[in-house]
Amino acid sequence: MPDRRAPESRWRVAALYLLALAYGLAGLAHLAYAPALARIVPPFVPEPAGVVLVTGLCELAGAAGLLIPRFRRAAGWAFAAYALCVWPANMYHALLDWRSGTGLPMAYHAVRLPLQIVIIAWTLWATGILRVGRRR
Repeated sequence: MPDRRAPESRWRVAALYLLALAYGLAGLAHLAYAPALARIVPPFVPEPAGVVLVTGLCELAGAAGLLIPRFRRAAGWAFAAYALCVWPANMYHALLDWRSGTGLPMAYHAVRLPLQIVIIAWTLWATGILRVGRRR
């Protein structure tokens, strides 16, 4: 049977799988590199190493949720909120690199910080929460 989905829906499905892959890899990285990532957690966050491990597990669970239609929208809302909530850590990381250097150039941060907005929009669009474009 031919695929009758609109091109946008194919793009949305591809974006969804890419998002799930990205968050799955991020979750694994949080588990594998927890001590390094704990160093860039802002000082006002208690138990940085524990928070990094919990966020890694949440990323893995959320990545699975993106792939399960029943949980997709909830995972989308959760990841959009998560991307917004980790912005302070990204800002803190940029400040650390600017002050003393933790290994990443400022060019990375100049792209990474505004990219957070794209990640939020991507998440909302890929999970079908945000609808843009043509209506049928």
